[in-house]
Amino acid sequence: MATIVAVARDDRHRFSKPILSSIRLLAGLGIEGDAHCGRTVKHRSRVAVDPTQPNLRQVHLIHAELFDELAAGGFSLRPGEMGENITTSGIDLLGLPIGARLRLGAQALVEITGLRNPCAQIEAFQPGLLKAVLGRDPNGGLIRKAGIMGIVLEGGEVRPGDPIGVTLPALPHRTLERV
Repeated sequence: MATIVAVARDDRHRFSKPILSSIRLLAGLGIEGDAHCGRTVKHRSRVAVDPTQPNLRQVHLIHAELFDELAAGGFSLRPGEMGENITTSGIDLLGLPIGARLRLGAQALVEITGLRNPCAQIEAFQPGLLKAVLGRDPNGGLIRKAGIMGIVLEGGEVRPGDPIGVTLPALPHRTLERV
């Protein structure tokens, strides 16, 4: 069963986010009190390019299984440390298509918009981590493992232990791309 392992938010643009007992998702905005909350883009690099872009990165999710994979490579990571708002377990986040919807707990609904593009901040956090969250598929294509991004369609409070339900969009599915 897919569940929420941890939730986090930060009102400032820092790499890691503190873990909380719950967070509130706001429809069309993101995580209440988070630096990335808003209808338009809040990531500083994207604001510099065009601050009027829609915010397709309102919620950042990472699968806890990634931490296990990275631990095998000598890295020690805990929920929130890679800047995610929601750490999940039991769901293949990277295998979801664009437009998949995640019911988080009883109320919140998030639509997946794409992959997180890992940046140099990851390398500054732990040397070698950037390379560890990138891989290559059998055809040489880049695999980004640092989580997925989404927008909030329906708000609500979410907590560790809450279940995650998945609704896939109509076929044909579109593979996740960097957003």
